Amino acid sequence: MLWVLCVPKTFLFLLLLPSFPAQDGGGNELSADVISAWEGDSISISCPMNASQNQEGMYLRAVRQNFDVIYFSKEGPPVINPNFSNRIEYSKEVENHRVTLHRLQQSDSEIYVCSEIVKINDHPKDLDGKTTIVLVKANSKRTLEQSPLYANPERGQSVNITCVLKSSPREEKFYLLRTHVQPATVLSVSNLNVSEVSPAFGNRWEYSREGNRVVITLHDLQEKDSDNYVCAEGVTDSPLLSASGTMVLVKGVEQACELSSGGLYALVTVVALLFCALVGCTLCRLDVKKYFQKKKPNVVYEDMSYNSRRNTLVRSNTYSRGE
Repeated sequence: MLWVLCVPKTFLFLLLLPSFPAQDGGGNELSADVISAWEGDSISISCPMNASQNQEGMYLRAVRQNFDVIYFSKEGPPVINPNFSNRIEYSKEVENHRVTLHRLQQSDSEIYVCSEIVKINDHPKDLDGKTTIVLVKANSKRTLEQSPLYANPERGQSVNITCVLKSSPREEKFYLLRTHVQPATVLSVSNLNVSEVSPAFGNRWEYSREGNRVVITLHDLQEKDSDNYVCAEGVTDSPLLSASGTMVLVKGVEQACELSSGGLYALVTVVALLFCALVGCTLCRLDVKKYFQKKKPNVVYEDMSYNSRRNTLVRSNTYSRGE
């Protein structure tokens, strides 16, 4: 008996989803890393080091709340913000400064920028580098509303993501972020104007707003678009506010193991024909075997007859010579 085990791609995606690490957005996304974590967890932010002799130092800065988390001096130990003194670790790697934040709080939801101080013509200048968006998820009244929680469109279809914001349009910047499989910024809107869109979605999106309700439509979805999409809102002088997200799982082409009734009938027919052919070959082999078994005694009998005749002839010749 032949057994076929079929595991849907959607099921495999659900199994693997929690194990994906936060990654760079890649060349097809906007230039910001996205890290999503729960309150109480730990995260690490890496700041690339510049080997230039003109570099005076480097620091990790919280953009929205406008404070420095840690400052790495070219000479001497780092200087740590007192608010993080008991829950921060740092290490110097070959090409990076790694900063680890422990026991995350919702106030740590922020846009962090790695900046370096470079001396140009004997004057220090700040140069902003890598950007990391951190979303700290917690049960809070400040959490944004987002729907639906789950969408399972087929390839080529569209999905609507609705977000209810907390502030007026003039006060905030709105983001739609991917947070699991390929963490990146999909869309950012400032003062009602779309300022940045991920090249990965090109012209496959729509954005509309009525009051505090925002609707983003993603068109012509492909399997690679499967991810958790989270609405985030940046209010002036405040941590980022985020929602629980919308899990989008895009169905692929019908798998070979998902047969229609006609396909199933054809498969059964082929199996039946193969079975009949196998039985026929088996019976045929048995008949041939029996045929050769019957012929064997006849061959022996003919040989014996020939020997008998030969002996008779020999005796006759001997007799004639004696005469």
